[in-house]
Order: sequence, then structure tokens, then C-alpha cells
Amino acid sequence: MNSSERRLKLMLLLQQPGKRLTVDELAERFDVSRRTIFRDFNALQEINVPVTWDRYSGYGLIEGYKVPPLMFTSKELATIMVGLNFVKSQVDQGLVEDAKGVEVKIKNVLPDELKEFMTSLEGRTIVDPYLRFGGEKKKGGSWYLISSAIAQQKRLQFEYTTKSGDSGIRKIDPYILVFYQDHWNVIGKSHLRGEIRNFILEKVEEVKILDENYHLNNDLDIEGLIFRSEKSSQSIILQVKKEEMSRLEANLPAKIIKKTQVNSEFIKVSFKFDNLDFINEWLLQFGKKVKIEEPKELIEKRKKLLREMLDN
Repeated sequence: MNSSERRLKLMLLLQQPGKRLTVDELAERFDVSRRTIFRDFNALQEINVPVTWDRYSGYGLIEGYKVPPLMFTSKELATIMVGLNFVKSQVDQGLVEDAKGVEVKIKNVLPDELKEFMTSLEGRTIVDPYLRFGGEKKKGGSWYLISSAIAQQKRLQFEYTTKSGDSGIRKIDPYILVFYQDHWNVIGKSHLRGEIRNFILEKVEEVKILDENYHLNNDLDIEGLIFRSEKSSQSIILQVKKEEMSRLEANLPAKIIKKTQVNSEFIKVSFKFDNLDFINEWLLQFGKKVKIEEPKELIEKRKKLLREMLDN
């Protein structure tokens, strides 16, 4: 328990009507030293919390003083609801349950008028309904352990199942968590190959935080980690209908390197990608509004895939 959390709980204990506690009782309750409790009292007095002392019964708060309820404006609360509903739309069952727990805790400390506002919003602020209502919820990833390791710059070890079904133990330096389309990923340096790799959380099991720190030589290049080009990446050139350009840019799993106007209807874009089969299927959502110029291998893959779809 950190000092801020302990001091909040200390205030809640002392504000109970008729409740007074000695330093020894508080030190035992929080499993800290007497000196730490005195430091906590000094910190509370600095923010004008009216701590009182009685030589016979111990410490308390001035009668009638209440810890202010958690306060948000209605706009802030609406923003929180959007965030919580995004998390509740995830396929990771653990994330969904954690979001519901946060929602309950916030609701329990809100004033009545904001509690009613939150209740009215919770069932009517929906983020990504196709994921929330349509997808099967799964266990996997231990996202909290992974995020904790990232915060502490600790190495991770876990069992990972690849797309081909092979399983093995991985050890990584975890750098960032990234949500892409319908799943979470952890990106970090793999000790198996000594390279930056991407791991899908739902394929991660038996996560352990190791007692080994890693160090970053430079500030993290978040964009570089997400849009990095692998050695196997190929240059891809497309012609995209102008009205579809914003949708493609918002969802393309790569960074556009160049964008030029072809004519009044089409824009030419180029980027690099390492999986032609994946990008081929991904591009089908745009139909004839996207034309492939290069590479020829991708054009042939599209023709083959369309023939297979027609044969089925």
C-alpha cells in the first residue's frame, strides 16, 4: 500500500463517529512503524485535515468532518463512462470484470445526483457493440501483471502459442501495451531472438514477473515500436478512393510512407508490411475502392483469394 492510499484509509478510519485510535493500533493496522504514522498525521495536517488527539483515547477527526466524496463534473463522468465501456467491450474477460469493479467503486462514493447521472449513462453509452455483444469473452494475457512489469521495467516470462499452434517459453523486456482492432498486444524485446517482437495477449499464459530489471538506453520511440518494418516487409502501393482515405488511414496496421494525388478520384499511398496474406484479406473490406499497384505478388494473391471465394 502506498502512502497516499494509506492516508486516505487513515482518514476514513478516523472519521467514524466516536472512533479514536492510538498510534500503536494504527501502526499495527497498517503494518508500519509509529514514525510512519506520525509522518502521515503531519501530511494530513498540511492539507488542513483536522486531526485531533486525546491523551486517554488517541487520535480522531473533529466531530462533523467528512472526507469529501469523489467529485467529478458531469462531463468528466461521461468521459469516464466512455472509457469504462470501451474496456467492457474487450474480448478479455479479465478486463471486462475489472472495468465493472471500477464502475461499482466509483458509483459507491459519488453524491446522489451524480450517481443517478452515472446510472442513466451506463446502459446507454455503448462502445464497439459488435465486440461487446457479439464476441466470445476469453481469458488470457494477465494484462495487469504485464502492465505492472512495464511500470517497474521488470522482465517477463510466459508461455506463448504462435499462430501455427506451437508453444514455448518466452522471456521479454516489455515496453508497451497496444490495442489493435480486436485484441491487446505487448511489444518488447524477445530474448529468444534478440529482436523487438509483438505478442498477442490472448495467446499468453503463465505470466511471471522476473526479479530482473531491464534498462532503456534512450526514450521509447512509441511510434517506431508500433509501426516498425521487419526485414521481411515489402513495399505496398495502393490507389485509394478519396472518400475511403480517412477510414483506411485510421485502421491501416502500418504507417503510410508516401501519399500523392493521382486524379480527382484516387490517392496513391505506399507503406511497408510483412504479411501479404493478412493485408490481402484486410484490404477486401474496401472492395473496388482500393486498387493494388504493387507488388505483383499481392495482386496475384488477391486474384487467387477471389477465385477461391467464388468457388466456395
